[in-house]
Order: sequence, then C-alpha cells, then structure tokens
Amino acid sequence: MTITEAPASVAAAADASLHWDPRTTYSLSQTLGILMRGNSDPSISVRADGFWLAFTTPDGPASLQLSVSGAGCAVDALAWGPGAEAAIAGVPALLGARDDWSAFDEPAFHATLPRLVAEARRRNPAVRLPSTGRVVDSLVPTILEQKVTVIEARRGYRYLMYRHGTPAPGAGTAAPAGLLVQPTPEQWLRIPSWEWHQAGVGPQRSATVMRVLRSAAALERLAGIPAAEAAMKMQTLSGIGVWTAAEVVQRTHGCPDSIAVGDYHLASYVGYALTGKKTDDAGMLALLEPWRGHRQRVVRLMGLSGFRKPAFGPRMTIQDHRQH
Repeated sequence: MTITEAPASVAAAADASLHWDPRTTYSLSQTLGILMRGNSDPSISVRADGFWLAFTTPDGPASLQLSVSGAGCAVDALAWGPGAEAAIAGVPALLGARDDWSAFDEPAFHATLPRLVAEARRRNPAVRLPSTGRVVDSLVPTILEQKVTVIEARRGYRYLMYRHGTPAPGAGTAAPAGLLVQPTPEQWLRIPSWEWHQAGVGPQRSATVMRVLRSAAALERLAGIPAAEAAMKMQTLSGIGVWTAAEVVQRTHGCPDSIAVGDYHLASYVGYALTGKKTDDAGMLALLEPWRGHRQRVVRLMGLSGFRKPAFGPRMTIQDHRQH
C-alpha cells in the first residue's frame, strides 16, 4: 500500500488531495456500498466520476470525491471545504486500509468455509470493510432503522436530510448539486417534534436520537477504541442495543466480527444460506461460531454471493406515523 499526493493535474482544483494505491485488487463500489442509506442517500452520490461523500469533520464540513485511478486498483481522493484536510487524512481508513483479510484467506481457514462463502470470496477478492470513524453520522440513521422497514426508515432519513441537512462544500460547482451534509448533533437536537412526526419517525426513535446526541462528544471518542469495547459503551445509552451498536461499528470501525443480532431478516437469511432452513438469532450465532473473529466477513460474502432466501412468510408492515 502506498499513499502519495494526487497528481498535480488532478489536485489543482481541490483544497486537499491524496493518491491511495493498495497494490492489490480493490473495489471502490463493493467497499463503500455498505455506507449508503439507499440509492437516494443525500450525503452520498455515485456518478461516472466516482463516489462523492459529504460529512462534517472536527474542522468543519467537507465534500470528498473518490475515483478509480490507473489500472483500477488505486484511488484518487479530492476534498473541498473547511474540513478538506481532515477528510483526506481519513481516506485510507475509509477505503479499508486497516482491514486485513490475510488470516481469513489462509488456506487452512478458507477450507473451513461453506462452499457458498468460499466461492463468493474467490469471485470477490477486492472487497474491504471501510472505517469512517464518524460515530454520530452512522448512529442517527441506524436509530431511524430500529424496528421499522428499510423503506420507511430511509424515507424519514431523506426527509430530515432535505429539511435540515446543509449543502456540501462546492455543491453545484465542484461537487454534485444536491449533495448534503448530515446535520451536526446541535442541529439534530434543534429539530422540533412536529418535523420528526412529518418525517414518519415515531416518538420512540426520535426520543432516542435526541437523548443519545446529548452525549455526542463522548460518542465520537468511541471511534478511537476497539470495536467491541465501543459497542459495549454505546449500549450503556438507553435505546441503543446490540443490533444498533453492531450496525454502527461495522461502518465506523470496519469491524470484521460484529453481527446485528435482532435484525428482522438476518438470522433467517443466514440459516437458509448455510442449512437451507430458517433459524433464529441463537441458531445464527451457533452457525457462525466456527468463524468467530470474521463473522461479519462471512455475512458480507453471503450478500455478495447473490444468494436469496425463499420469498415467503410474513412481512413487516410499513407504518405511517404521520397519520397519527
């Protein structure tokens, strides 16, 4: 892996830049796809010129462009805005530089994997687990996904972003028009109750967001400690359970082992993928136990395998809290 300045011709228009070369096969889309809250996520835009992300750093907001360079393995990163330097400093971790698959790919370990997972790894050697280091940016939309359908959660998230997000640095000029920065903790806390209601976010979830963001500074410090410890500390806050903490550290820490126990679909999916039968959370954990330390890698590869569980059984009802 090498980290250098982006070529002068590329970096000239940006406030900060970086050229990252993993020196091995690499997929930008497979690595960063987990960060998107649907294809219409206002803070992420996927275009012909690469991935665009907008977020707040300790130095202020930034727009970040990540594009494939050269033969398709290296990435050029360009950033604009007050937080440009901080955004660029986090690029290697964001791209998965800290994610080490070497133990997973050891022949002896690889031989223990189910055929579906082993074949998915063979076909997808370029995926990495990203580490954003931004706890609040991951935590808020995850809370919005608690105990509701993905469709409902993402609809509410988009509404709140369009109403209370702020234009990304250079949006409409250097960056795509419409690219938005998620509200800061202070801005989230100023959203009135009727706006949460209009977004279709029930009072339990909105109250959880408001409550946990009063500890926003402490939450952001969790990015600097190991994922398992961060997840445990997160769960000391009322309204944050195993599922939420796991979903967050998968993104903030690139945790290779965290499993979202309590997910409406995951246990059933893992059961069907590994045994052809439905299972519950306890059964899922038992099935994944042989690969402890890499359980999230196993689940990610199941998703990349193209496997789909049988499409029958009860579905979670989409609720509309705006009608109450």
